[in-house]
Amino acid sequence: MALISEETVVIVEGVAAEARRIETPCGAGAMVWRVWGGGPPLVLLHGGYGSWTHWIRNVLPLARRFTVIAPDLPGLGESATPPEPHTAEGLARIIVDGLATLLPAGVRFHLTGFSFGGVLGGHVAALLGEQVRGFTIVGSNGLGLPRQPTELERQEPGGTIEELLAIARHNVGVLMIADKDKIDDLAVYIQYMNAPRGRVRSRRFSRTDTLIQALPRVTAQLSGIWGGRDAGAYPYLDERKRVLDELQPGLRFEIIPGAGHWVAYEAADRFNTLLAEIATTN
Repeated sequence: MALISEETVVIVEGVAAEARRIETPCGAGAMVWRVWGGGPPLVLLHGGYGSWTHWIRNVLPLARRFTVIAPDLPGLGESATPPEPHTAEGLARIIVDGLATLLPAGVRFHLTGFSFGGVLGGHVAALLGEQVRGFTIVGSNGLGLPRQPTELERQEPGGTIEELLAIARHNVGVLMIADKDKIDDLAVYIQYMNAPRGRVRSRRFSRTDTLIQALPRVTAQLSGIWGGRDAGAYPYLDERKRVLDELQPGLRFEIIPGAGHWVAYEAADRFNTLLAEIATTN
């Protein structure tokens, strides 16, 4: 297997270079935030074992219309490990405190959370009340619903780069991207870089009902975007729509056909259009 190309690395570094990098407290260290563009604030919370790079195909297109704010969640990416015990409520409080630094008092914003970011996003929205205008859940579990098991492999320290990249490619194909032809070097590189930095075990949160417990306290307009072939939800997508619709009847729930769990990457053009529409109207 060929190593990741310099061009792939440059793509990530180039998008990062266009952002303003901000740090806020996280345990004994810092939570790292990146901000692009101008306009109404749009906060993007990435998935488990990830970083802001889960939004690599979204931040610049969305920044043409919004101030896009994408942190590395506590204990993930470049952000410091938060204090124990790691709870959804405790991690959400660190995010809320960080947002108070980034956003002027009283400024309302649209919140979007992918997978684990959606689980934490529910608690963030519950804590912030009316400050969150809308909350878009993207492929999240934590709803107490059936989910398909996924056979992921661990990137063990000491493996060769070729071995670690092969594991990253396998995991992207098992969990993240449905169409194997769309698993490119960029997706593999992002998985390869992010997974070993995961110090908060996010999958245990997704196996609970912590999100559905938080959502009744959320005053924001809810919406959902799922990939039609999301490995963690298919074939139970109707159940996701049902439980959310019970909370807010008639909410917007979009399914992008053929896309997998990492729908914002695999179907970026369609996803960006949908999220921009939702964030503008909510």
